[in-house]
Amino acid sequence: MADLNTRISDFIWANLNEKHVNGKKDPFWQALKDTGTDLWLDTGDIDEAEANWTSEMSALTTNNTLLNNEIQKGIYDVFISEARHIVHELPLESRVREIAFMLNARHGLRLASRFGGLVSVELHTDTAHDIKAIEYYGKRYHEICPDQFIVKVPFTAEGLIGARRLKEAGVKINFTLGFSARQNVLITSIARPDFVNVFLGRIGAFMMDNKLGDGSGAGERAVIASQNWVTAISGQNEWQTMLIAASLRHHNQLEMLAGADVFTMPPKVAAAGRKTLSGKFESHTHENYEVSIYPSASGYGVEKFWEVDDKVLGFVERLQQKLPSSGQEIVRIAQEEGCGDMFPHLSREELAAIASDGKIPVFSRWKDRIKEGSIAPDTLLTLAGLASFTADQNMLDQRILGIIG
Repeated sequence: MADLNTRISDFIWANLNEKHVNGKKDPFWQALKDTGTDLWLDTGDIDEAEANWTSEMSALTTNNTLLNNEIQKGIYDVFISEARHIVHELPLESRVREIAFMLNARHGLRLASRFGGLVSVELHTDTAHDIKAIEYYGKRYHEICPDQFIVKVPFTAEGLIGARRLKEAGVKINFTLGFSARQNVLITSIARPDFVNVFLGRIGAFMMDNKLGDGSGAGERAVIASQNWVTAISGQNEWQTMLIAASLRHHNQLEMLAGADVFTMPPKVAAAGRKTLSGKFESHTHENYEVSIYPSASGYGVEKFWEVDDKVLGFVERLQQKLPSSGQEIVRIAQEEGCGDMFPHLSREELAAIASDGKIPVFSRWKDRIKEGSIAPDTLLTLAGLASFTADQNMLDQRILGIIG
């Protein structure tokens, strides 16, 4: 297998002829960077990235959805056809997963070579609950581009263990699909990644779409709370974790969240901010944003997006005493410590319902379980995010299958 991995790596690197982009300096982005915020573009589209890239930006981030968008353009069909000859001796399912890995690594290398910054690359969604697979593919990403690749690991019980092992092996980790301060306290303390996330736009959308509030303030408050917790935890330990305000939805958030460790900015948001905002930024990391919450949301745990209670801290302390070797053990301990709503037991029908809802879960479907404390809004958004990525990964896999026959 080692020989095959070497041939795969050589194939991924072959004929990489990207023209390097020297981003121009821009005082607007420098002023935002001066508040302490690193600036990343959130896109897999090379042309779109080039149109917005400046010297103040340091990274790009992709995911299963953004990569699938590029693959469906057909620009990698020849690459897929050639790749099948490398992995022809593997079983069909393994062939598909290997080629998907090769596509992600190849596209990541193109971004890294073109722009010279860090690039977040995503694991196949089939690995989300498989610790050995998380380690295996995470280490292979690292071996291909150790200086620039950051491996994205999704928030699952197994992901906590796999990410911790990768981090201890020297792999840069971006722990993804986080939506709350309490999740990020757990992730920072146990997985110890380089980066954690709050996908703030979906929090506001969840509140608004389900008529729990008008959507204002919720995502921003979750970011600020997470930032302060992550900073405090990092300050007490030898490892350093940074908080990503992930996938900004509106250019006003560039001002509202200035000072957060990292922004991942969709190019449209970056362009709108550059065109509209004054460019006079100051840090807002201690802002206490008001959240619009309707009476109908009372008792349904929306405050868990930004509050961290003693049960969570007790759960963390228990895991710190000895890191479990399985996801099932983490789930069991979560139940014992009163944090079962972070890792709920779900039936096939319930998982299918989450997938059918898309990125924003339908609150009415879950309100009874939320009320009884067996699931929480932040957990629902994490599960919905993974299900959405899985759907896009399946589309990518189907394109591979269509080409390799």
